[in-house]
Amino acid sequence: MKIEIQIPESLKELRLEQYQKYMKLITNNETSEFVNQKTIEIFCDLPLKDIAKINYNSVSEILEHFNKLFSAKNNLIPTFKLGGKQFGFIPDLENMSFGEYVDLDEYLKDIDNWHRAMAVLYRPVTKEVKGLYQIEDYKGSDQYAEVMKFAPLDVVLGSMVFFYNLSNELLNAMIAYLQHQVTEHSETLVENSNSQTNGDGINQSMQSLKETLSTLNALPNFHYTNV
Repeated sequence: MKIEIQIPESLKELRLEQYQKYMKLITNNETSEFVNQKTIEIFCDLPLKDIAKINYNSVSEILEHFNKLFSAKNNLIPTFKLGGKQFGFIPDLENMSFGEYVDLDEYLKDIDNWHRAMAVLYRPVTKEVKGLYQIEDYKGSDQYAEVMKFAPLDVVLGSMVFFYNLSNELLNAMIAYLQHQVTEHSETLVENSNSQTNGDGINQSMQSLKETLSTLNALPNFHYTNV
């Protein structure tokens, strides 16, 4: 019996919910033939019983195809259409509200919550003029979280890579600044007890920033099962 397989040609054809299922799969299981077959089941929307009928070489070729898709560089995609709406990435991250920042910081820690993170980073475009746009005010992630499970994976990974790179740059700059402050005022810190207390605060801030940076660097790599 010949099995018809619709193989996605680009990350644009994959959904965030599929990637979340895949990451859960490889987190809870060691690499195996079962994992390889489940990977195809997830990304090709094909029943597992049918995948078992595919010859080994074809399975390897399909997985290698996915490896190539995920090895490509992911760039930020500012806007995209989903469910009849046009969504736009937060135009000005520097002016992100406290509520947006707190929610985003929490949701990015667990890939199972990435659809909620996407609901913070992207919201419906309300106005667009000559390439510039405005998006809806943030009213919590519940409003678009379920919709974002169907967000194209190229949009998701592009936004995540962009945000992580930006966060790394900002954290590194803050750490460098604080280290400079400690060095510049080291003699004063020794002589003045109040300044010593301030110095302790600076050191604690640096340690906190370094831990945050370490967490960002430990986020999941975008890769596929080796074949």
